Order: sequence, then C-alpha cells, then structure tokens
Amino acid sequence: MPVTLAPAALARVQNFLAETPTALGLRFGVTRTGCSGWQHTADLAREERAGDTVFEQDGVRIYVDPISLPLVEGTRIDFLKQGLGEMFVFQNPNATAECGCGESFTTQVDAA
Repeated sequence: MPVTLAPAALARVQNFLAETPTALGLRFGVTRTGCSGWQHTADLAREERAGDTVFEQDGVRIYVDPISLPLVEGTRIDFLKQGLGEMFVFQNPNATAECGCGESFTTQVDAA
C-alpha cells in the first residue's frame, strides 16, 4: 500500500520542494523514540538510498527506507494549521497504540 499525501500536505511539500530545488522529494520514515517506541519522521530527501521504496503522487516523490516501510505502509500524511501552529499529521493504519501525547506509536509487530 502506498504512502499518500492529503491535498494540504501535498501543497506544503510542493512548496518546500520549490524552495529547495536540489531536493528530490520527501523522505518519510520512523525512528525509535518516546514511550511507545516509534515516531514518524519527515524531511526533504537529498538522495535516493539503497533499498528505498519510492512512491510518487502528483510529481512529488516519497522515499521510504526498508526498515520503516513495514511500519508506515498505507500511511496518509496530512497538514494542519491550528491557530498559530502548523504540523504534519500521520494517519498510520499500522499503529495499534499511541502514547498519551501522540508523539510515538506501537505496531502489531512490536506486540509480538
């Protein structure tokens, strides 16, 4: 299942890419952190790495490393503005639990 961008996230990423023409796309994945174990990460992709899976949506490439892929497959990335704050939000079908603050998550694989 692909990683996808909601319209607001797509527009935000396209804006970032226009401001940084050397970037290839969006790098999306996870890192170990927090009380639940995993945290989503998103940054500009500066190079394609060995083993990356690349999804493309409306001209935006989304690079996912092989360790992150099983944990983020099918994730829909959105972008919200609330008051003075802005943030990406992740609707990850693989997350089975989140910590109280919503910063980290676990998956079925972690429970096994």
